[in-house]
Amino acid sequence: MGKLKAFEIIFDGNKAVFYPGQEVSGKCVVDLRGDMKMKSLRVFMRGVAKVHWTESRSTGNRLGAYTEHYNAEIEYFFKKQVLFGGDTGEGREVLAEGHHEFPFSFQLPSGGISTSFEGKYGSIRYWLKAEVEKPWTFNHKTKKAFTVISPIDINRTEYMMAVENSIEKTLCCWCCTSGPISLYAHTDRKGYCPGESIAITADFENLSSRTIIPHATLHQTQTFIAGGKSRSRISKFTIVTGPAIQPGRTANWDAQLLKIPAVSPSIINSCLIRVDYAVRLTLQIPGAYNLSVDLPVVIGTVPLRTRPSNYRALSSNVEDLSRLNESRLEFYPPAPPYSELDLSSLPDEPPPTYAECVEGSVDITDDDDDGDIIGDTRFTPMYAYVHDYQYQPPPAYSEVDPHPAPGGGQG
Repeated sequence: MGKLKAFEIIFDGNKAVFYPGQEVSGKCVVDLRGDMKMKSLRVFMRGVAKVHWTESRSTGNRLGAYTEHYNAEIEYFFKKQVLFGGDTGEGREVLAEGHHEFPFSFQLPSGGISTSFEGKYGSIRYWLKAEVEKPWTFNHKTKKAFTVISPIDINRTEYMMAVENSIEKTLCCWCCTSGPISLYAHTDRKGYCPGESIAITADFENLSSRTIIPHATLHQTQTFIAGGKSRSRISKFTIVTGPAIQPGRTANWDAQLLKIPAVSPSIINSCLIRVDYAVRLTLQIPGAYNLSVDLPVVIGTVPLRTRPSNYRALSSNVEDLSRLNESRLEFYPPAPPYSELDLSSLPDEPPPTYAECVEGSVDITDDDDDGDIIGDTRFTPMYAYVHDYQYQPPPAYSEVDPHPAPGGGQG
């Protein structure tokens, strides 16, 4: 790097996670072995959602197949600050030998941006790039990504309600028909944060002649949209397996816990990328197609605080929820726009804790980064995570409020 000993971006307080409307501030550090001529030192902040995948197509003739590319991109913002030198880049400035720190500060938009995400066929990515523009030679660049989290408060009423589903199947073998296999299940609520556990209650009935095995898995569906088409990728995370159910027997799960790892929150406010979750309960049937149901859930960013007084009624009255749920991922209520969620108005709670995404790091260099980027370009999104989560079963349901409001009386 010649005269350039060090060139890096450091966030104030080593902060790496931000929310819409917050300030992204820090300093650009430049360490020189000698005086350096430059036009300017600039720093950029950018947010982009980008999708790309390819599909093979047949021409139907001797020319064979070809590859079709699907691309889409939305730029959320692009901001610039000049830290040293001129804005036009036409002058000649000299930065003296030694250690220099240039502070910067940007404001994130208060709305219209989605949670950071790194997926198979696209990403929602936010980063800072600093650039030393030099005369008659290549520029020096360094780049650093950060995580943006769009708040989804799982304490909202629609996320406190249980999700339920059921299915039944009759096995046939030649001319014989066995008894039905049935499955009914519901969750304790609809919204969760990574680190929490989903409590699954289920009833299994096996009136067939075969031994079946129940298990539950957390499914993530990534959907990417471009050129009027979509591409999906399904990932499986935590799994729990129950004891085998013998022919003619029944079994049940009472608050079987399914741990949620440090995964991306649900993404439901981007027109290019969508991330949905469901608990899939499956009965594994030897020699036949398995029996499965999905319980759609929302992975949020604001952990569960205290249970409302009517929590038991919300979680147990699952019979009235079918019209809301329909057991389909796309029908759950959307998170509020950012302007409706004032973070400062939330109750006094411990500061949020974060964990690196379980899917690991990515390289954030892209086609716009001509030349070498100085420093580490690996990045792992950080998501809200509840450490040391302890499941608390809801209180026994009673139609008589054990804690009536003061002054209340009989009518």
